[in-house]
Amino acid sequence: MFNRGKKALCGAKVLSICAIIASSMPFTRGAFAEVFVPTFYAAVAKMKPEGKLGKIIKKERISTTLSGAQAWRIAYISSDLRDRPTISTGLVVAPLGKAPKGGRPVLSWAHGTTGTAQNCGPSQVENPAVPLNQYFVVGGNSWTDYGIPALREFIDQGYVVVASDYQGLGGGGVHQYAIATTQGRDAINGVRAAGDLREVGAGKKAIVYGWSQGGGATLAAASSGEYINRKGTAFDGIEVVGFVAMAPPDVSTVMPDEGITEASAEGVLDNVNKSFSHNVFDFAHLTMNLWATQAAFSDKLQMGDLFTEEGAKVVNEVMSNKCMHVAADTLHYTFGDDFTSLLKTNVTNARAWADALFVGAGTKEKPIAPVIVYFGDKDVTVPPVMGKLYRERMCKMGANVARIQLPGEQTHFSTPAVAQPMYISWIADRFAGKPAADGCIGE
Repeated sequence: MFNRGKKALCGAKVLSICAIIASSMPFTRGAFAEVFVPTFYAAVAKMKPEGKLGKIIKKERISTTLSGAQAWRIAYISSDLRDRPTISTGLVVAPLGKAPKGGRPVLSWAHGTTGTAQNCGPSQVENPAVPLNQYFVVGGNSWTDYGIPALREFIDQGYVVVASDYQGLGGGGVHQYAIATTQGRDAINGVRAAGDLREVGAGKKAIVYGWSQGGGATLAAASSGEYINRKGTAFDGIEVVGFVAMAPPDVSTVMPDEGITEASAEGVLDNVNKSFSHNVFDFAHLTMNLWATQAAFSDKLQMGDLFTEEGAKVVNEVMSNKCMHVAADTLHYTFGDDFTSLLKTNVTNARAWADALFVGAGTKEKPIAPVIVYFGDKDVTVPPVMGKLYRERMCKMGANVARIQLPGEQTHFSTPAVAQPMYISWIADRFAGKPAADGCIGE
């Protein structure tokens, strides 16, 4: 997710040590310190991102406590927003038994913020193939969010569910945090990977659903028609029939309507910096995003454009080695309330940064299938106005985008649980071939 607003300490069980070195990780900025990952991911990080989109290059069958289900850890080929090949890791969970004729429908889950280091992928926890487990609730049992929302219901309905970790969270490379286009492609290629895993009987029909960071990825995937229709993949001909976005960010909504100029770009960056500098948790998300944006556009951007010399070094060290809550704690411990001193007073190269943020949002094109957005009116993490402006822009393009305010006083973090009964039925209708109501009427 974007801002959690809470502290947490990392207590994950480690299985092995992976020395992540620059030579084996494309698009890094030098050598990384050792991070702790299970052996599956240590091996994947040494592999090259070669093969067709969606091709599984490593798999590991794992146990699951979910009755009637079977599960695998996978590593598969994906690509970032600039078409550079990457490796994403993740999970595939499917019902037991023979698949029906035509295959099982596929759900692709796009998770919220977990961090930017190699050991931040949700599939790395000891028992990952379970319904969504939020760390901060009473029943949470980990230092991070993991699991897959509505997994029990989806298995019972006969769906295959794939959950990408995203590139850079276990498969090598720098995680392009909140570069929604890249994460949207990871979700799309996750569908192809499910099809490449012949044991699960995946069909061609699919839906992408995501929350927070993953909600942004879902909106980007919806605008990725050309990418979805590419040929020569590991599983051609997928048909994505809907997109479910919970509390999704869309950075492009803060861009000026008249286009980006050097002057307006400085204003955009100033607004973004101020919006995410109220506390250290917001600031940690901001620095993750800027660090990741520079990784995605390393030929155009430098950390020194926005950060002081010390700030650039600190951010690179922290974000390459620590997950979300530990990273925020580190910034708070080290800098107290003076964390914004890591930013330069006067930014340089503002136009290139604003352009990169806009491209990374990935919501320029008309969605290829119905989109439904769920939000809580008490969400102070991802402003609901982002979804409102997104819907207005897409409806003008002729898209079908519905936007549903959840009942009661719902926050960013209660969104998945409260929305679940609604989107389960919405997804079932899309897979059944029922037309979606016109979401651009009313509100």
